[in-house]
Amino acid sequence: MTTASDRPLPRVRPGPPPGAPPPELPPQEVAAWQARGGELIELLTRAAELGPLAAFTLGPRRTVLVTGPEQVQHVLAQHPEGYVKQSHRAGLLLGEGVITAGGEPWKQQRRLLQGQFTSVGLRRWEQRIAEAAARTERRWAECARTGEPTDVGADMQFFALDAIWRTLTGDPLDDATHRELDAMNEVAVHLSALTATAPADQEAVTAALARIDSVCARAIAGARERLAGGDETGGGLLRVFLEAARTMPRYTDRLIRDELVNLLVAGHETTAKTLSWLFLRLERHPDVRERVLDVCRNGSPEQRREVVTALINETMRLHPAIWLIPRHAAADDTIGGFRIEAGSHVLSSPYLTHRDPELWPEPEVFDPWRFIEPGRRPGRLGAFYPFGLGARACLGQQFTYREMLCVLELLLPSYDLDFQELPHSTFFGVVLHPVGPLRATVRSL
Repeated sequence: MTTASDRPLPRVRPGPPPGAPPPELPPQEVAAWQARGGELIELLTRAAELGPLAAFTLGPRRTVLVTGPEQVQHVLAQHPEGYVKQSHRAGLLLGEGVITAGGEPWKQQRRLLQGQFTSVGLRRWEQRIAEAAARTERRWAECARTGEPTDVGADMQFFALDAIWRTLTGDPLDDATHRELDAMNEVAVHLSALTATAPADQEAVTAALARIDSVCARAIAGARERLAGGDETGGGLLRVFLEAARTMPRYTDRLIRDELVNLLVAGHETTAKTLSWLFLRLERHPDVRERVLDVCRNGSPEQRREVVTALINETMRLHPAIWLIPRHAAADDTIGGFRIEAGSHVLSSPYLTHRDPELWPEPEVFDPWRFIEPGRRPGRLGAFYPFGLGARACLGQQFTYREMLCVLELLLPSYDLDFQELPHSTFFGVVLHPVGPLRATVRSL
């Protein structure tokens, strides 16, 4: 855990000699950071001050930080075959699903899912998202009536998980399933400790994975039963995998389980954290809230959609849930004149790129209108990438926007929040999130 200062990142960008190595943090500075137990974001923020590419050596591996938009484009979009994903401890949870898979298996899995998350494909799931949003609105209405405080973060977590669970299975998320799926969070908490092979951690992870597997097995069995019974209207996205299994032998129940968990994790965690940050930002910026509220009440449907989308984008600019995107340099390469050696660990950071004052004037100011007013959003590709870029960008971008728009169009015009305490620190884990519960009283407007 660390508290990140939101200071601008001054850039020094001399033209490199051809084939020069990227500017590098002095080893003694890295050693001093390690000695005091510094957090990774501190080291990366310091490295970003050196320019759009910077390097440092941490342990046996050379690490290159890429924050300039053209350089980010090079790594993530233009040369994905040269900068590849490597296996990660998250594989214990995600298995061989679409997030962790590589090569031809990944291409096959991505093709199967792609059509489900286009604008046209999403139409079949919109009603289920709307039902999950309405359920959250009813909860807030009851909290407003009784005066009982609620945990906004937990509410957004439940909403997002409910929406993706309905999409996958056709069923609303019940309390028992919700409790069992909380095991996904337990695994995430323990993953970082597994490098020490602590027996207690391993036992906890094994037990949590067993709970997850049990929930998935029941969901798969239910979807198979519906499919066998000729149910053409019920069920959900799981039937796509079951139908694929008829002609594609690799879609075993284990791979279907992996895909189910991948979509559950990707389909709720980042959405929930973005919505939590959004409500916190509105609490800290009542002037922005009043402007948004005025449009939500008095604007046309198109204007409402535009301003709420801008609010979401500005939240993701400052608080991108996936704040760090790691890759492995598979071969020697040159980026912007700098030499990248094969085997280097290459990191892109939306969090740091989105705070570059050369791209985003007054980068620490929360200003959704920079996404609406002409000429204010940078036109350079790679300047804004909260979902990643290129072929491995998040498959569910449109689903995520649909989720957030749906629930915000219900909640923003109708309720205000009075937070009992605002978090003052940020956890830079796999997902960027505020630290601590977000207890608030809900007030009807």
